[in-house]
Parts: sequence; structure tokens; C-alpha cells
Amino acid sequence: MRALLTLLATTCLVPAVQAATILPLDRATILAGSPFDLKVEFDGVVAAEDVSVTINGQPAAEMLGKDLTFIEREEGVEASAVRLEAATIAAPGEYTVEAKAGDEVKTVTWEVYGTPAEPVARNVIFMIADGLSIADRTTARLMSKGMTEGKADGRLNMDDLEYAAFIGTSSTGSIATDSANTASAYMSGHKSAVNALGVYADRTEDSLDDPRVELISEALARTGSKSVGIVSTAEIQDATPASLVAHTRKRADKAEIATMLFERQPDLILGGGSAYLLPQSTPGSKRKDDENLIEQFQDAGYALATDAATLASATEGSNSGKILGMFHTGNMDSSLDRQFLKKGTVEDFPNQPGLVEMTGAALTQLSKNPEGFFVMVEAATVDKMKHPMDWERAMFDMIEFDQAVGVAKAFVAENPDTLLIVTGDHTHGNALVGTIDPARGEGRESVGVYNDAGFLAYQDENGDGYPDDLNVAPRIAMFANNYPDHYETWGPKLDNPFEPAVETGNEDYIANEQYKDQPGAVLREGNLPKSADAAVHAVDDVVLQASGAGADQFRGYMEQSDVYKIVAQLMALAPSQPGN
Repeated sequence: MRALLTLLATTCLVPAVQAATILPLDRATILAGSPFDLKVEFDGVVAAEDVSVTINGQPAAEMLGKDLTFIEREEGVEASAVRLEAATIAAPGEYTVEAKAGDEVKTVTWEVYGTPAEPVARNVIFMIADGLSIADRTTARLMSKGMTEGKADGRLNMDDLEYAAFIGTSSTGSIATDSANTASAYMSGHKSAVNALGVYADRTEDSLDDPRVELISEALARTGSKSVGIVSTAEIQDATPASLVAHTRKRADKAEIATMLFERQPDLILGGGSAYLLPQSTPGSKRKDDENLIEQFQDAGYALATDAATLASATEGSNSGKILGMFHTGNMDSSLDRQFLKKGTVEDFPNQPGLVEMTGAALTQLSKNPEGFFVMVEAATVDKMKHPMDWERAMFDMIEFDQAVGVAKAFVAENPDTLLIVTGDHTHGNALVGTIDPARGEGRESVGVYNDAGFLAYQDENGDGYPDDLNVAPRIAMFANNYPDHYETWGPKLDNPFEPAVETGNEDYIANEQYKDQPGAVLREGNLPKSADAAVHAVDDVVLQASGAGADQFRGYMEQSDVYKIVAQLMALAPSQPGN
């Protein structure tokens, strides 16, 4: 049973109960004036009169100006909790939160920070190559530009971004992480658990009741009238794009995230995932209700784009200025399939725009707002192809990502009040170790390392930045340091995307035998649990690069939550408060 109480600052002597968790967690950084949910989870059942929550020695209810809700027994949990929704702290400073139950005490400290009164950056372009590792940059450069006598024959667009930092990506519950927690930390300033978006993960089963934190799109709407854009080659409800709009413990709540997307209504939405916007009566829909969010977006003034041609038309339209671009029912195809091989699902979705086109369209549209904009651009398929160790597809999407970075750099050159951030949400455990040349021998004997590696044989005769042919030798020898059982085939998968492992029926995975008879194929016994069907993320720091307005603030080692803090300060999202 829930009862609204103003919790007293006094403590009575009762049997000791540990105040197990205070959310936000210790060392949280909170933007001044930014709403957040406060929650204290106790280890056992306690009486309301035996509980106190104070902030800097004052009762929390007095400090925050709201009564806290006492929950004697949380649903599914034989323990008590207190909550307060949409709390705010206006004054920057250090805040010590103390929760007591009996003679046991739990204490955390928060940093509330302000911003300068005037913004440094009017626009922010935040570009994420999902799963970006150092090896991806190196390989994309070699495949796209070539190398002669040990020196690259050209540079990537990202090679010349002036400032850089190492970014820690770990979650609140593990050194390892996923795209939900990492993207959410970038877009909220709060780290959370694996699979969580815009919330601190609590202990209840309900994935939608966890304590919320404010997202960048919400902060921008609260403090001004800047436009917000989301661009991704994934389903727009996928973890990274969802990080701008979603509050859920489970990134798999995609139908609910689609509804949250409509409720938040970013000015521009480009990507896949229309299956979660269409009513259940529509073939291919993944909703379980009759909501037609496509129609609702259109009724709200959005121009609908369904392919590259209609996207180009939408940016020239005279509607409200809002665009919904849905180019696939699921994830969009990789650039290798979409532009060159015409494999995957390209036959069903033949005119999908690429990331370069979508980035250009986004900047054209969003820059129409004189107040400025924030846009997140994700190259999702880098990660989605690295999980199944489909290296060539992943690297083609890295090249495409870098070309989109080029579009953003050109915009920054013409609009110097724009900040450009280029980074990954997390890394993968892949490395380029040398080259593969069947002339050396079959299978593992084809791998050349050290001096035997030589140089790559890719050519770009048409100058589009992509290798003209992937089935050359020497070609890249890229491998993962973690993997399921699979057959290594030592070459590109030109028929269709690689599917290394298949389920046995008991939730374990075995090597996919469709690759067994390819020349030189060898079975690699996995070093991950048998429940794994693909390679996984690495814990390594990710590299962030930046250019433009305020980019010099990114340096050294930073947490992903620190990146949000800098963006908030450069955009002056707490302008009534002194800088901190």
C-alpha cells in the first residue's frame, strides 16, 4: 500500500535495517534544474515513522519542495522504499543524501552543476558509430585510402578532428556494457545498467516504473526551442536512437519506446523500425494494439518519407518542418548490401537512403531553426555486422560513417557555432592483425603477419571511397578475440550477411554448417558460453573526437556522463545558474 508522507528527519531506535540503495547513485552528476526521480530501496520492511531521508542535513521533502511517497512493500519485493518523482535542485553544489532506518545509515553524494549564462555552441552534431573500435578506423582508412611504403595514401574525415578523449563505458552493475546504457549516459548524464534507457534500474519487475532522469531532448524542450533530430540505420526504437526519448529498464520494450517517441516528438526522425509504428492489423506490424503512430505523426504535422526520393522531397517541403522518415520495417541494410551487392533485404526495400544522405537531409532541415539544433547520427550497422564477425560489411559501414562525418565537418566549417562530436558508444573485441592471401596456403596458413603481411590489394578506381572488389588478395585479416562456435572461412561473405552460429533447440548455439564446405573452412570452438550466438562488446575505452565550438573541452579520460555535462554547459542548459 502506498501512502503520501512527509518523511521526518528524526530517527527512532528500531531493529537495524540497511538502506540498501539510493537512486541517483553516489557520485551522480545532475544538471541544475533538471528533473530526476529520487528513490531509496531498503533491504527489508520498515515502518514509515522509522525512516528519514535528508539532503545536506535537511529533510528531503523540505529541500525538494515535495512530499515523498512511502511504499511499505514494493510489488514483488518483501521490502520498503520511498520515492519522489520529478525532483529538482536549482543551486549548483555538492549534496549529501542520507537515508536512515533504525541505526543503519546509507549515504551518497551528488554533484549538481550549473552552466554559463550564454551558450558557446548553438548546434550540436553527435555522431556515433555503434561499436567503434580503434581497429575500425585503421581498417576503414586502409580499405578506403590505401597505403604505400608504410604511410597512408589518404586520410579519413575523422582523422583531422582536432580534439580527442578516452571515454569509459562501463555500466553501474558491470564493467561490461551495451548500447542502451552507453547511449543513455551520453544523452542524460547518468550511467545506468545494461539494457536501461533514461532510468536508474531498480529492483522491481516492471520495466517502466524505474526512477527517471531527464534526457537531452527533454532538457532542450524545457529550456528553449531548439530542434532535435534522430538519425540511425537501425530501427529507430533500437537502443542508441531510443536514448533520446525513452525511459525503460528494458531496451526490448520497442513498442512502448515507439509510443514514447511520438510523445516526445523530435523534429526529425530518420531510420528503420516502421513495424513498431503500425497497428497490429497491418501485415508485419510488431505492435499488440491498434495504435497507428504513422498516422498520428502525420496528423501532428510530420512529412512522411519512405525512401530516398521522398526524403529529398520532404526537406524541400513547406510543412511544419518536421519529418518522419521510415525506410524499413526493421534495421536498414548495410551499405555493402544496399549500394553494391543488392543482397540482404534490398529487394524488399530497394531505395533506402544511406547515412550520408540522411545526415545531409537532417542538417538541411534542422538548420532552418534559427535557435539551433541537436542531432544524433548513428551508424548502427557497424555494430550489427561486428557481432556476427562480418568484417567487410562492418567496414563498409565505417567508410560510410566517415563520409557522413565529412558532411558534418563541411557544415561546421560554414557554421562555426556548431560542436561536432564523433565517437562510439562502446567497443568490440576485434583487431586487424595482418592480411589474408590464399597464395600462402589454405586456411590459417593464408594469414600473413609482421613482414609477411605486406599491403592490401584493394583498389578504388571509381573514386567513391569504397574498394571496387572485396574478393582480392591480400585482404584484411580481422578477427574477434571473443566468439561462439563457428566456421572461419578466411574471406568476405558476398552472398548474404554472415550467420556464424545457429540454435540447437535447447538455447545453446553451434557452428552454422552452411559454411562448413567452403574452401579452407575450419571449425573454431568458441571461447564464450555456448548460449552465445555472436561476438560481444569489449570493455576497452572508446575514443571520442571533437571539432568546432567548445571542442577543446574534450581531453584526457572522461566518463560518458561527463560528455553530457560538457554538452549541457556548452549549450547553456542551466542559464540562470553560474558556471560550475
